[in-house]
Amino acid sequence: MLFKEHLDEYTEDFFDLLYSGEHREDSAEDASRVWEMIQKAQSGNCVQDIVDLFLFLKQARMEKGLSPEFTGLARSDAVGLALKHQNLDEHGVSLGGRVNQAASIVQQAGDRVNSYLEARDREAPSGMLLWERIQENHSRIREVLGMSMQDWDSFSGQLKYAIESPQTLESILNLPPRALEEVGRVTRDYRMRLTPYYAGLIMPERLDDPVLLQAVPTGEMVDNAGIEIPPVAADHSPARLIDQFYPRVVTIKATNMCAMYCTHCLRIAHIGKKDRIYTEQAYGEALDYIRRDTRIRDVLITGGDAFMLPNKVLRNILAELDSMDHVRLKRLGTRIPVTTPQRVDQELLDILEESNDKKPLRVVTQINTAQEITPVSREAFKQISRVVFAVLNQAVLLKGINDTFVKMAHLCETIQEAYVRPYYIFNCSYRNPQFSHLRVPVEKGRDIVEGMYGNISGDAIPRYIATAGGKIPLHRSNVLGRDQGDIILQKPWSGEQVKYPDADPEVYSESRWGLKRYE
Repeated sequence: MLFKEHLDEYTEDFFDLLYSGEHREDSAEDASRVWEMIQKAQSGNCVQDIVDLFLFLKQARMEKGLSPEFTGLARSDAVGLALKHQNLDEHGVSLGGRVNQAASIVQQAGDRVNSYLEARDREAPSGMLLWERIQENHSRIREVLGMSMQDWDSFSGQLKYAIESPQTLESILNLPPRALEEVGRVTRDYRMRLTPYYAGLIMPERLDDPVLLQAVPTGEMVDNAGIEIPPVAADHSPARLIDQFYPRVVTIKATNMCAMYCTHCLRIAHIGKKDRIYTEQAYGEALDYIRRDTRIRDVLITGGDAFMLPNKVLRNILAELDSMDHVRLKRLGTRIPVTTPQRVDQELLDILEESNDKKPLRVVTQINTAQEITPVSREAFKQISRVVFAVLNQAVLLKGINDTFVKMAHLCETIQEAYVRPYYIFNCSYRNPQFSHLRVPVEKGRDIVEGMYGNISGDAIPRYIATAGGKIPLHRSNVLGRDQGDIILQKPWSGEQVKYPDADPEVYSESRWGLKRYE
């Protein structure tokens, strides 16, 4: 790097701040401390020593009105240290830029997230943080249900001992009698199922526990039912087991089964009263439809839950899709890694890897609260992430579960640390009045999502979506207008307006560019 002999405007402005205006004397103790810092900065080659000195001098100036001259540090000496800093730094960052600009920006950003960092473990604790409590719950549930460790550690055992009645629920959760009566009233019409593992994620002393609210139906599901509405996608099913909202993407609803039935299930009308694996004829008709339409590029296998399919059935469906040249991508929709991670064994991983080796396979899950991520589910996602193209999360915005910035931001950060990429946040569907009590206003969701920008990692921020004949983005536009060739943008986290130079339309429309200029 070339030696620089001049200060930039950031540093000149910074020194004007330090050395101009009224000065007053201060204690010998302050002067002595600063003099030690000056000697250290002048004698060594540590950039941070120079930064620490000038951060202290800036604080003394702003809080006490002191000039560096009270220590005997003349402006010419300060210039020498500034040039030393600038030439020591690998990227030539100036002292004024670092101390008077960057440090302030970092401090302001830190102030924005401090309240979130202080609140997240209190308001939205993860299953990692609660793991000791969850293990106690698991031990208690095993004893109550009479499960062996072999049952507990197996997928079949988790399903065999699933909680499906108010009586069994009462034995593991200390719910008020009135609440249990309500559960009984609802389960006459709608199915309830919690695996023992997932039930253990509930903190039983909390009636507003976010896992409880997702798993145990309440009276609103009956009271809100109102006029029966058509099953979701009844008008978008061109073939048996097929939904198609887009010309190049189709969904195979391969089963009605889930390991846990959510209280906000979009496909509540498809669940029925009995678990079903469909016939070979049904799967064949669905696959034939995909085989005939060569425009189809992406196929989602869902249900229900794709991981509820027997391994043989899942392997066969994936193999058929892999044999079709026009099908380039596959997705599996599942919630099992958080509800029953015992399902993720080596045989399943081998099936996923075998298909992913042929064409990209994505696993799309639904995690709605950081509490659903435990060491066990995290390990399941880690193993899955090693054998598929991507693991994506589609959360649903739900009242009392994740409808604050703290809850949603912590969810997104927690799943990202568990090898899952935040992908979508769905506004809870309007089509199913049974769970209208769980819906959150669109504007509330937009405030939550836009509050994440500038405060958490960009690739931890999902898109906010509504399902209304397809997925419609709900983000508020941050483009306020134009000023000649500039676009006026607003930072969603601070409201600050900035000018952003747009591309020159004439340059953009030029057809002879790059190597074409030499034709």
